[in-house]
Amino acid sequence: MTIPKLYAKIASDFVQVAALAGISIPLSDIKVKFTANPHLPPKSLPPGTLAIYVFMLGDRCLKVGKAGSKSAARFCNHHYGSKAPSTLAKSLMKRQASLGVTGLDDSNVKAWICEHTSRVNFLIPAKYDPFTLSLFEAFVQCRLRPEFEGFASQHVQPQTAG
Repeated sequence: MTIPKLYAKIASDFVQVAALAGISIPLSDIKVKFTANPHLPPKSLPPGTLAIYVFMLGDRCLKVGKAGSKSAARFCNHHYGSKAPSTLAKSLMKRQASLGVTGLDDSNVKAWICEHTSRVNFLIPAKYDPFTLSLFEAFVQCRLRPEFEGFASQHVQPQTAG
């Protein structure tokens, strides 16, 4: 599967953002894994990597998150169910009407996520520190404007250059 240009551009632009923060990360250290819908949840976080993960519904970004070496469960399965705190599944069930969806509950939300969303994983070597991972997550959030991040009252319209 080819990587859509948008995600390749995010990776290459992050190299420049990181440089502005004094972080040297070559583009070759950023692996972009795109899985179109339907997708299966990843079975593991690849050893020795950190990740930024993205759930997309068409061209709408639903969720962006990060996973370090101790948060593989969050990377692999937490967002597909409602048992962990702050998951995509919980957000979807709570605000399904905003997506034009009805009937999502604990019994079917995982299947809905797998069937309808694409998943993008940006993987970097674990040699980078947590600050680099947080900067990468914030950059992807700014670029894609996920609908289910933070509190609804915090959401503002993106500013345009001008």
